Amino acid sequence: MRVGFRYPGVDALNTRHVKGEIDSSNVGDLAIAWTTPIKGASNFGSYASTPVIDKGVIYSQDLASNVEAINLESGEVLWTATFEQPDVGPNGIVVAAGHVFGATPSEAFALDQKTGEQVWSTKLTRNESEGIDMAPGYEDGLVYVSTVPLNTGSLYEGGGVGTLWALDAKSGKKRWHFDTVPKSLWGNPKVNSGGGLWYPPAFDGKGGMYFGVGNPAPFPGTPQFPFGSSRPGPNLYTNSLIKMDARTGKLDWFHQVTPHDIHDWDFQGPPILIKVGGRDVVVAAGKSGIVLAADRETGKVIWQKAVGKHSGHDDDGLLAMRGEESKIKTPSTVYPGSLGGVIAPMSTDGKMVFVPVVNSPITLLSGAEKTEGGEARGEVVALDAATGKLEWKEELSTPAYGATTSVNDLVFATASEGTVTAFRATNGQVLWREKLPAGTNAGVMANGDTLIAPAGLASATGQVPQLIAYRVGG
Repeated sequence: MRVGFRYPGVDALNTRHVKGEIDSSNVGDLAIAWTTPIKGASNFGSYASTPVIDKGVIYSQDLASNVEAINLESGEVLWTATFEQPDVGPNGIVVAAGHVFGATPSEAFALDQKTGEQVWSTKLTRNESEGIDMAPGYEDGLVYVSTVPLNTGSLYEGGGVGTLWALDAKSGKKRWHFDTVPKSLWGNPKVNSGGGLWYPPAFDGKGGMYFGVGNPAPFPGTPQFPFGSSRPGPNLYTNSLIKMDARTGKLDWFHQVTPHDIHDWDFQGPPILIKVGGRDVVVAAGKSGIVLAADRETGKVIWQKAVGKHSGHDDDGLLAMRGEESKIKTPSTVYPGSLGGVIAPMSTDGKMVFVPVVNSPITLLSGAEKTEGGEARGEVVALDAATGKLEWKEELSTPAYGATTSVNDLVFATASEGTVTAFRATNGQVLWREKLPAGTNAGVMANGDTLIAPAGLASATGQVPQLIAYRVGG
């Protein structure tokens, strides 16, 4: 980890791998040290981000966009920056160069790291169909924030464009932008929308920046334009893994995973940069339930692995794009559904990649209509980083909406009903499991002997959203 930087992905490579003091020898001794309430909320819950930790202070953003600095040792709130602007999530912050960088649903901002006072704010959205729901990226004096075609009051309405902005970290001034989809929206901006980033890019330290892009809309289509026919073609650069020059925004390469997506299969996960057998590799995943590894220089796919349930609809987008809609069976059950696949960030220990999976279906009724429904469950899947081979898989009773976190020889995962589990990284053996005071759709973060677990889904009577600190020995 770079000294003085704290990322939601732990480091600029998005590995979510922490060394610290917690391992298989003492994980059973984790006990609650303190709790603090999560106060903000939106119609998507109270918390969907990853706390980041720098020099004994936790920096945390809730789903009303509020930011708190919290003493890691005691749980004391040191300062609060109040916005009270509900967000879809996942949101979050990054700490760098004496600042805390984050966003509301319409503006990127910088706060003073010591006081929480606002240093600058820059509006990025263009209309009421757009929003921001990501933690920023940071690299070499630039802050990276993207718009998306949705917010708490508007989901994929026409005209929403996902645009990635590079901002000067000191002033917030716009340096360059990259349209992840064209502003013309494939000829029909009154109906279509799409693109944007959910999570921070990864940075290779050589000027390269890697990120995943969200889906096109409408999905599956409208009565007038079934199967996405309002947006002909592959709909670049939706559902793609992209590499570009971090300083200039110049596109280096892209790989589109799901052309002309009709199932809301964002390829949104934060890419992970690792070295496998001496080769520089980027590993990425998304709601299509596809995990892949590609060569960082060329973008050539090295391996690709389907995880979770798939029900034979992986090529529906291609069929629709080619005018072969008659081959798409309706009504039918589609896995992964709109809330399925790999929704949350993966982690790695350099040998294996740990994947949180959601098995949740939709019913595709026609080329214009779908319904959510069916039992939703989760899995944690461990893949060999070099080959994509399945090493182990463990079932969860409810969806894995939160990221996995690799800590020494452990991997931590959460399940939405409100549990956090420590698995042995080599074989998936459960070594510790704790019930949280509320449900969760966020992953944990570790520092030293302390584990921070957000419980931000108060779905039952008496539940209160909280951050919980577990410490070895309590």
